[in-house]
Amino acid sequence: MPLPLNDRQFAFWRLRRSGLPNIQIADRFKISRQAVSKALLAMDRKVEETLIDMARANRIEVERLNAELGVLFGRSVPFDTAAVVFVSADHGVQVWYEHEGDCGTCSQYARCIELLWGYADELGITLEKTDDPTRLADELFAKLREMV
Repeated sequence: MPLPLNDRQFAFWRLRRSGLPNIQIADRFKISRQAVSKALLAMDRKVEETLIDMARANRIEVERLNAELGVLFGRSVPFDTAAVVFVSADHGVQVWYEHEGDCGTCSQYARCIELLWGYADELGITLEKTDDPTRLADELFAKLREMV
C-alpha cells in the first residue's frame, strides 16, 4: 500500500513528527483538534501497515517499530544484517541495510548522502559533518534508535 505523500493526513503526520502539537496543526488548517487526532490515528495505521509490508517484501524480521516517527528496525534474513525501513517525506519509503562499503566509488554515493541528510533534517536530528554515507547512516540510525 503506497503512502499518500501529498494527502492532508500525511501533512498532519509530518507536522506532528516535526514536533508540532495537534492543537497547533488544527489551528494551522482551521479544523478541530478532534479532526486532526482522527486523521493522525488513520495515518499512523497506514504508516505501520506500509512499514510492515515493506519489511515482509524485503524479508526483514521486525525488532522495533514506531509509526509516529515512521521507522522500523529489523534484521534482514537473506543478508543477515541490521536493516531500517523508514518513511521520508521527500524520498518515500526506504530500506537501508547496515553495511561497509567503498562509498567513494559507488554510483549511488550522492543519492545516499542526500537521502540521509534529508531524513535527518526531517526528524530534526543533528549529525556530525562527514562525507561517508556508511558512517552518516550509523550515526543517524543510532540516534533514531534512541528515540524509538
